Amino acid sequence: MHVGPLLFVSGQASTDEQGRIVAGSFAEEFHRAIDNLKRVLVAAGLGLSDVVQVRSYLGRQEDLGEYNELYHQYFSPPYPARTTLVGCLGDLLKFEIDAIAVTPRAAGSTS
Repeated sequence: MHVGPLLFVSGQASTDEQGRIVAGSFAEEFHRAIDNLKRVLVAAGLGLSDVVQVRSYLGRQEDLGEYNELYHQYFSPPYPARTTLVGCLGDLLKFEIDAIAVTPRAAGSTS
């Protein structure tokens, strides 16, 4: 949903084009969720570099280290503001992410 210069992207997970969950390892689910996030951003004319905030949801505490490594493959300094919640996905998913992105014109705006 676009609100002014902001794009709010709701939870993206390891799902296929029909919205069915595609189970896999933590890394596989992470990559698929990020690919889904990128698809939404591209459709709005944006990319990962336009993301200013993410909320990540992990199913298990044990995946936190791997999550941090994978996160740095996609996001670079200055990193988006980030909130990470662990243990909140139940048994169906290992990872989910939502994001807020800003249009490049708005990011450089001084007014």
